[in-house]
Amino acid sequence: MAWAQAGNISKDMETYCVNDYKKFCGEYGLQTSALNLCMKKAGPSLSPACVKALVRAGKISQAEVDRIKAQMGR
Repeated sequence: MAWAQAGNISKDMETYCVNDYKKFCGEYGLQTSALNLCMKKAGPSLSPACVKALVRAGKISQAEVDRIKAQMGR
């Protein structure tokens, strides 16, 4: 997934991505480039609620999410 640069963490991201963060990228600090890279790599495995929060926060576009889903046959 293509991610925006490190930046503010939205309330939705805090709420809906906390488990994904802990599962995939907990060793990285918040608002770091390393975290963005880790979440990008984990993208296809992220929960639907987290993906929606990331779209709402402008971290990824819905078009990019749809493209990745199509590539994965979802």
